[in-house]
Amino acid sequence: MKSIQYAGLSLAIGLALVSPEAEARPVSYPGGWTAMQMNNGDASTLHVHYSPTFKDSIGLYSERNWGEDWHFTGVQYNRLIKRWNTPNSQANLYFKAAAGQADPFGDGADVKAAGFVGVSADWETRRWFASYEARGYDLGFTKDARQSARVGVAPYIGDYGDLHTWLMLQVDNQPEADTPTTLTPLVRFFYDVQLLEIGYTPESEELMLNWIVRF
Repeated sequence: MKSIQYAGLSLAIGLALVSPEAEARPVSYPGGWTAMQMNNGDASTLHVHYSPTFKDSIGLYSERNWGEDWHFTGVQYNRLIKRWNTPNSQANLYFKAAAGQADPFGDGADVKAAGFVGVSADWETRRWFASYEARGYDLGFTKDARQSARVGVAPYIGDYGDLHTWLMLQVDNQPEADTPTTLTPLVRFFYDVQLLEIGYTPESEELMLNWIVRF
């Protein structure tokens, strides 16, 4: 229930914002702001960042991990390492790092210095999509590692300004979790400034709800 309330609050704040384009990427256009809210049965995250250049972004990152019972809050920096453009596709490679604080029960009673580093990559055409991310955490009281990958297909090719739809399958691996590997079928809707993802993880019987806006 807490995770759904967290997601709802973040969604309500973001729906008041306006942007020219929404994409599930950690760096925006120069001068652009992005709000990303991710939610599933294990964790809720909120990432709000500003892009001073087309290669960099910096902002607030907060993660409440319900599955492992900790809360991290800090500043995250993202860097576009390389972009490959072709007439029919685009691929990107990113570096991510964050520094801040975490406490093991989310109540602020035993705060520790914490942070994480990671990399992510994506490739897409108007029809196909693939992505991968790996991240390692040092929370002061524990260490954690996780990775995830996605493949997706667009059932139709929309024009500019249309509602775009993607059917995707996400694979998550977190060795320390009760269920180390999970599969999540999801649907992505992209329209104007908004990107919304809805999925379900059968292994844990958990709902996924992700939302992104650029402004």
